Amino acid sequence: MANDKLGRPTDQRLAVLRNQVSHLFKYGRIETTVAKAKAVSSEAEKILTLAINSYEDNAKTEKTITENGTKVKKEVVNDGPKKLAARRKIMAFLYDLKEERREKEGLEAYRARTQGINHPLVEKIFNIYAPKYAERAKELGTKGGYTRVIKTGARRGDAAELAIVELV
Repeated sequence: MANDKLGRPTDQRLAVLRNQVSHLFKYGRIETTVAKAKAVSSEAEKILTLAINSYEDNAKTEKTITENGTKVKKEVVNDGPKKLAARRKIMAFLYDLKEERREKEGLEAYRARTQGINHPLVEKIFNIYAPKYAERAKELGTKGGYTRVIKTGARRGDAAELAIVELV
């Protein structure tokens, strides 16, 4: 799919891919045309590989914080250089989708759940998907194969071949 232009200029093609990959990571599956599905799958695999190779890179540091007039030393866990570079690369590609309120969730509960999370999609990739797929790679002894493309038939109207892309 490296040479597939999807019938669009470069800027529009990249915007469509960024949008669909972002929604794939947010919802776990999307429905689109076969050509777009293969391109989205390829980009998602690259992002997941980058996250898997760097998600364990953490650096512990001590900070002196003033609380109630007294200085307190706290141990803080920051991203290591490898994870920071991967995080920045992923953030440059994906759209920053906001966390949505759940059904029947109050405003205070929503704020408490999302407090301190600036980029929920990137956090989801590093905290949920990367450990899950790293464990899967250890069990199966393979790398890659994080997405699945399932052809679903022709779309009514223009007869475009449709497919579902999902995270395995």
